[in-house]
Amino acid sequence: MGRWSSGRRQATTLGVLAPAGVAATAVYVLFIGLPILALLIRAFQQDGFLAGLGGSLVVQALQLSLITSTISMAVVVVVGTPFALLLARRNSPLLRVIDSFVELPIVLPPVVAGVAMLMAFGRNGILGPGLSAVGITLPFTTGAVIFAQVFVAAPFYVRAARIGFSGVDVTFEDVSQTLGVSPWSTFWRLTVPMAWPSLVTGLALAWARAMSEFGATIMFAGNLTGRTQTMPLAIMTAMESSLGAALALAVLLLAMSVLALALLALLLRRSNGVR
Repeated sequence: MGRWSSGRRQATTLGVLAPAGVAATAVYVLFIGLPILALLIRAFQQDGFLAGLGGSLVVQALQLSLITSTISMAVVVVVGTPFALLLARRNSPLLRVIDSFVELPIVLPPVVAGVAMLMAFGRNGILGPGLSAVGITLPFTTGAVIFAQVFVAAPFYVRAARIGFSGVDVTFEDVSQTLGVSPWSTFWRLTVPMAWPSLVTGLALAWARAMSEFGATIMFAGNLTGRTQTMPLAIMTAMESSLGAALALAVLLLAMSVLALALLALLLRRSNGVR
């Protein structure tokens, strides 16, 4: 009776709000879809679009973005996975404070993140003299691009991974180890597969954020062609001289985003046993 009453109330509420929901859905779809559609139409109408796809600016920016984002994701996974597992398995006051700051780079303006990294790793930064003493220079290098990408993208993976690990019942892990399976094997053969959807989701979001990073990169790494000029920075540069190249880069980023979402949906459907 209680379930029927609850379902009845939900149905009644939906019936009342259905017209507003339909209108809101139409507004949202149009608001998101029209700019994307306009981008595609203008891109294929632009004379220099096809030539821009094979231009040196586009190729170099694409290559740099793919290389740096791949390295960044490797760093995020290697560091973020045990960090997220610790946050999920321990509940100390210190870790609760740290956990509350995990998402800070998400809400922090990227330009502020770039300035902060300059103050930490720049020539006159806190660690700058020490790094220079051992021959390491980070600002305005490809390494700075990776630093910026890790800074802004890591929270997406860490947060999703923590949620995934928190959803794994520790009883299963305890039983596995009582059967003689090592903690390391238990982690790889039990914990990771059970948290896999969250891990994949976090990695996809982190990669997309790294590929689209602009503010922190231009402040900390600059905009040097072939060295620090990623695809978002190349779009800004191309807008000043070649609209075709700018549109080519924009369409490539759009296609990569759509592909990432499609692959993520496919992986999640397979992990849930849906065909």
